[in-house]
Amino acid sequence: MTKKASIFKTIATYLRAHPKATLGWIWVLVMPGIGSLFLLANHGIPESFQLRQVQDHLVFTVATAFLLGFAFLPTTLTALATGFFFGWIGFPGFFLGYLLANVIGYTLGKVLNADFLPLLSMQRPDFNQQLERRLQRPESLIFFIRISPVVPFAISNFLFASLKIELKNVLIYGIPGMLPRTLLAFGTGLLASSFLDAKKAMNDPVQWIILGMLFFISFWGIYRNLKTSRT
Repeated sequence: MTKKASIFKTIATYLRAHPKATLGWIWVLVMPGIGSLFLLANHGIPESFQLRQVQDHLVFTVATAFLLGFAFLPTTLTALATGFFFGWIGFPGFFLGYLLANVIGYTLGKVLNADFLPLLSMQRPDFNQQLERRLQRPESLIFFIRISPVVPFAISNFLFASLKIELKNVLIYGIPGMLPRTLLAFGTGLLASSFLDAKKAMNDPVQWIILGMLFFISFWGIYRNLKTSRT
């Protein structure tokens, strides 16, 4: 009787056999941080852009979708910048850009990780069956993963795509989960006197308390979802 490979060994085997998927995961892990440093060092760039004409809003929406969908920037900092530089007039473009970014990020994850579940099914059929059972109704799992302040937007897109959760469910249940963090960052930017002050305000104790509450809610929701799905 052969010993079953652990799930971590299965993932390692998959990544070794799929260099594009490996690069994709490294990209979504590292690139948002690099993009954040670039924006903080060059925050005069968005300051020079004005939302006056319809085409300005279209450009802003497409740019937001591109930057978030390809993980060049994290959603929280982008929401913060939108609130500070453009105010409420920029929120519709940010929201639409965020919707499109979901589609872009999910599609990339689906293309790069298309073979993950088949490999998992072949090497760990027992684990795959458990996973399928727990994902039969993924609505609350999507919501609680999105609401978590420690699971980045780009990584969750790759995760949902790898597990073959339907995109429509990611949009329907993921967007409400993202709203608390997004509105918190957007409001912080809206009330700040400077962009760097807005970034520093994200480290305010009140902000950390709110983020801690969101983390607790997320952890409780994910744990409850997985525990309930075992029965």
